Amino acid sequence: MMKRFIFVLVAALAVNTAVNAQAVMDGIVINDAELNRNDQVMTVNMDLDFSEFDLSKNEAVLITPYIIRDTLSKTLPSLGFYGRNRYFYYVRNGESMIDGDNETVYRDSEMPEYIPYIANVPFEDWMQGAHLMLEEKVYGCCGKILDEDSCLLDRYLIYIPEYVYIKPPKVEKAKARSLEGVAYVDYPVSQTVIYPDYHNNKVELAKIESLIDSVKFDNDVTITSIYIKGFASPESPYENNTRLAKGRTEAIKQYVLDLYDMPDNLITTDYDPENWEGLREYLVTSNLKSKNAIIALIDRDEEPDRKEWLIKSRYVDDYKFLLKNCYPYLRRTNYRIEYEIHSFTDVEHIKELVKTRPQKLNLEEFYMAAENLEPESPDFQEVFDVAVRMYPEDKIANLNAANVAMQRRDFKSAENFIARAGDGAEAVYARGVCAALQGDYVKAKSFFETAMTLGIKEAEAALDTVSQLLDIKNNTNEI
Repeated sequence: MMKRFIFVLVAALAVNTAVNAQAVMDGIVINDAELNRNDQVMTVNMDLDFSEFDLSKNEAVLITPYIIRDTLSKTLPSLGFYGRNRYFYYVRNGESMIDGDNETVYRDSEMPEYIPYIANVPFEDWMQGAHLMLEEKVYGCCGKILDEDSCLLDRYLIYIPEYVYIKPPKVEKAKARSLEGVAYVDYPVSQTVIYPDYHNNKVELAKIESLIDSVKFDNDVTITSIYIKGFASPESPYENNTRLAKGRTEAIKQYVLDLYDMPDNLITTDYDPENWEGLREYLVTSNLKSKNAIIALIDRDEEPDRKEWLIKSRYVDDYKFLLKNCYPYLRRTNYRIEYEIHSFTDVEHIKELVKTRPQKLNLEEFYMAAENLEPESPDFQEVFDVAVRMYPEDKIANLNAANVAMQRRDFKSAENFIARAGDGAEAVYARGVCAALQGDYVKAKSFFETAMTLGIKEAEAALDTVSQLLDIKNNTNEI
């Protein structure tokens, strides 16, 4: 069974749905009222215009903002405006103002025409979908409330994605890998003995040694087999080419055994007396005038020596060119090292391998690293970015890479990854997340509805939110 782990990331696409772009209460004009969230802080902003506000000398007016949702509310610092008599009443009687320390006080003689209001409070989960409300109370003598009013100014509604990451089942018991190479070891004519100093042999032999060294001396790796195949070129008799291809392949094998402490049966060999396939590949991309005719001869069911004689006799100039420029590269040794990488359980070592040798990790190990990192951290994102590069066709790797791409708002990459993530329940849900984050609530709603039927429990809350956002968009055109 696939294991799911979920991270809720609040760095989402904020949508503030202003119910009233401007409101008026008893001559007080409220402009640009907004509820905004920044990480774990909710901020209230608005501009209050008192240029038409008339305050009696015997009255006091208390303006109090609230964040409200259903029966829950958060009271914000209030603004108190005092006529001359009301102000001195409180001062003479040694009383605090109406709202005490939670109030900013303005005397009528000192009241500005414009007041920018800002307040910050800790964000609480219930504030999702909450409104900003402004309440006004007018006080007369003895604290009697003469009048009161309120209005809704703004609504904070945001789509907060729940990214569903999947850890794949453990299916890769042995991490089997292989490395391949080609060496062009040169020999004196008709010989099968290796001379390391002959022509460019030092370089070519070093290529074989380097590839073996890269795994032989790696403590995380066990070599399971080495495969060597030698090729000779088509010129000269087939029987002699057979001897050369076989003998030279065995010489390479013995060279490797002499260098390394490994059992003889670890190395398997094969040989091809005449590398017609390589010759054909060369001709296909060449500009030789007779290449099509020569290819036709190669493809004929003909005895090798006669085939070679026909090419040499019919296409003299092209044959001379091939003999000089192609045949030396047909005489080659292909080699492949097959090995197994040990499994890793040390998470810190796995984290290091993500950065240095990710090819050693299977998908399960990538997710072990991710589970031990902060979900919004660059290292967390890097794990899934690297995992999908190592396993570009894997559906789960693509799904999780889509999640981190959406997390950093790279929607183009996210859509490309989701396209390769299959049509499973989590992939359908991820398509909904991607659509919602880009403001396409119609498409998101459809994906979330399908994801719910497929058993994704996170889809229910997502569907509720985008449905509300869609209703507001359709009814107010404010989004």
